[in-house]
Amino acid sequence: MQTFWLKKIRLLLTSILLFVLSFSTFAQNNIEGLRIWPSPSTTRLVFDLADTPKFTYFTLSKPERLVIDIENTKKSFNFSNITNDSKLVKKVRYSTAKNKQAVRVVIELSKKLDKTVFALTPTAPYGDRLVVDLNDGAAPTTPQIVLDAKSSPDRDIIVVLDAGHGGEDPGSIGPARSYEKNITLGIAKRLQGLIQQEKGMKAVMTRTGDYYISPNKRPEIARKHKADLFVSIHADAFTTPQPSGASVWVLSMKRANSELGRWMERTERHSELLGGAAEIIQDTASERYLTEALLDMSMDHSLTTSYDLSRDVISQLKRMTKMHKKTPQAASLAVLTSPDIPSILVETGFISNPREEKNLNWSAYRQKLAVSIFAGIKQHFRDSPPDGSLWARQKRETRTHKVRSGESLSLLAQRYNVPISQIKRANNLSSNVVKIGQVLTIPRT
Repeated sequence: MQTFWLKKIRLLLTSILLFVLSFSTFAQNNIEGLRIWPSPSTTRLVFDLADTPKFTYFTLSKPERLVIDIENTKKSFNFSNITNDSKLVKKVRYSTAKNKQAVRVVIELSKKLDKTVFALTPTAPYGDRLVVDLNDGAAPTTPQIVLDAKSSPDRDIIVVLDAGHGGEDPGSIGPARSYEKNITLGIAKRLQGLIQQEKGMKAVMTRTGDYYISPNKRPEIARKHKADLFVSIHADAFTTPQPSGASVWVLSMKRANSELGRWMERTERHSELLGGAAEIIQDTASERYLTEALLDMSMDHSLTTSYDLSRDVISQLKRMTKMHKKTPQAASLAVLTSPDIPSILVETGFISNPREEKNLNWSAYRQKLAVSIFAGIKQHFRDSPPDGSLWARQKRETRTHKVRSGESLSLLAQRYNVPISQIKRANNLSSNVVKIGQVLTIPRT
């Protein structure tokens, strides 16, 4: 009797197992969405899927196409309703699949492109994804500067502004579903406007829209533009809503030393940091010490400048917002790894804090943050303008005078042989009244 029931149980388990295997065999994946993220020279397509995709792909020419076969998937999503602003992608459509269980997706391309196709596991707020990266290798990844800005007299001070995250990478997400990538871009664009209005300064954005750039690529953009400063804008987050306030970060010494070691090993890139000196230094054991010394000096100057600048930015930020950290913080951050470019990362507040999330979404608050960051940058470059810049020449040509008892603007104008109007303009004075102890800038004629 016992043997009979054991046989029955085994038969039942076998039937259940066959049913499960049969169901998994015929279970269907679904394409639930498509997002297209264009940038100036790249485009990322992200297919949202119900489950992990099993796929193969190949290319076709005349015309250029990328063909992707996704196994065990329904043809259920309508691609015609998708917004496509990419200059690289003409159309996304279906074609005849290799079998009845698969779906074939065809991406029609505007030209021959470098292509990368890979799957991504679920990461909030997204589920399983199939990602297609298209890169126009013939186009520069960033706008190029035709002239060497640092070799021209009275050149502009170049500030590269990096809006954190972007595209498929939303960054931190607030309680009200605000995305960090949108907040950072909004602040960076306002900061760009302020810098562009300042004579002798120029702003360059690492990204101007909602698309993804690798953290390691962002410092390279700054180097291509021969930047005097790299500023990365972010919004902080924590697992609880209580933390709040802004902070400013610089590269840690440990990470700086490891980056210096990487640059030492990459002899073909020494010229990017050392300029003409790299052409003179030979790759011999003795002269490698000289290379190391020069790179070390460059890194030391960059770190010192970054720290001084971060203090200036903090001194301005604390006037308009709470500071989470009142002194510069050091960390191993990929976007701050340029050994030759002073770099800071500004956390503008906690998006995980409901009150600060609301503030960070407020246009007037973003403007105040941009004004404060700009004031810190301006204060730093007033004190330490880069060599060859217009600001450096103006500093050499500028005199100061501390007002004493009995002195007036007319007396100072006569003494220094400078029109009163020029003294007022140089000091933003709206009247002829000056105070004892006031330090005035006296322009040279």
